[in-house]
Amino acid sequence: MTKKKTLFSALLLVVMGGAAFGWWRHREEGGAANLLKLHGNIDIRQVDLAINATERIARMLLWEGDKVRKGQLLAELELERFEAQVERFGAEVAAQQALLRKLESGSRPQEIRRARDLLEEARARETIARLTYKRLKKLLPRKLISREEVDNARTALQAATARRKAAEQALSLAIEGPRKEDIAAARARLASLRAQLILARHELEDARLYAPADGIIRDRILEPGDIATPLRPVYTLALVDPLWARVYVSEPNLGKIRPGMAAEITTDSFPGKRYRGWIGYISPTAEFTPKTVQTEALRTHLVYEVRVFACNPEGELRLGMPVTALIPLGPQGESQSAPCRDAERTGSHEG
Repeated sequence: MTKKKTLFSALLLVVMGGAAFGWWRHREEGGAANLLKLHGNIDIRQVDLAINATERIARMLLWEGDKVRKGQLLAELELERFEAQVERFGAEVAAQQALLRKLESGSRPQEIRRARDLLEEARARETIARLTYKRLKKLLPRKLISREEVDNARTALQAATARRKAAEQALSLAIEGPRKEDIAAARARLASLRAQLILARHELEDARLYAPADGIIRDRILEPGDIATPLRPVYTLALVDPLWARVYVSEPNLGKIRPGMAAEITTDSFPGKRYRGWIGYISPTAEFTPKTVQTEALRTHLVYEVRVFACNPEGELRLGMPVTALIPLGPQGESQSAPCRDAERTGSHEG
């Protein structure tokens, strides 16, 4: 009797265990049917930052691992040469502006009056020279003076006449003012100097290196004292905004997803945490599964690259980190996840 009870209890346990396993397997299969798992890594994007000028480096402000914001000053060259160029062209522009104003304003009333006075003086000297010449010329036949004195008087009259004509032309120029051609040439010269000043200021600005985007300094390549050129990177900057996971989907599952679907990202580094995200890009072409991606399908199968953008307010998702993207295929996956900025205010991951 005891053996029968023992056998019956064993059979009952087997039946109950089978039922429990069947229920668990059904639940798992049903859950798997509504959840797509994709594997990949947080994408590494970086840029080599070089200073767009040739000069000795004066300052390097950041080190490897430092976080930077877009527009932040990263490095600076020795600026004396660039600042001198700006001052030089600035002074030349100011001088040319003054000259152009002078030409455009024309002659001042005082200059015109002075030209008239000089003309009156020249006329008076010409009159005196003419009278002297006539008087001496009359005395020559009577041999009261020499031929040389008469010739000198005639020469003096010619000189006085030339000075009077020059004074008349000077008065005419003072009244008319500068020529239009001179004003146009002065304006062109001013425009050229202004262009050179803009270029000098641009070169001065190029002597400083600013962050083109938010990121993290990955490599500090040069040091103060090194000669920087546009072909020598100073830093390597890892871009962190936007941040996305590069994952891969097999062809049978390609039709289940589309851009804008909500997604979550998990990592081995922070078990239990899920980071909010969404599908931002699906490659239009297939490729063989990369060796770095561990999927359940065979490596010879074709897959499509998918970018799952992720919210990372605490900086826990690092570039290159292996991740798993969870994409709900039911109604919960229909709408796009909230933007990261909203997620940062409400909490971007769930336990």
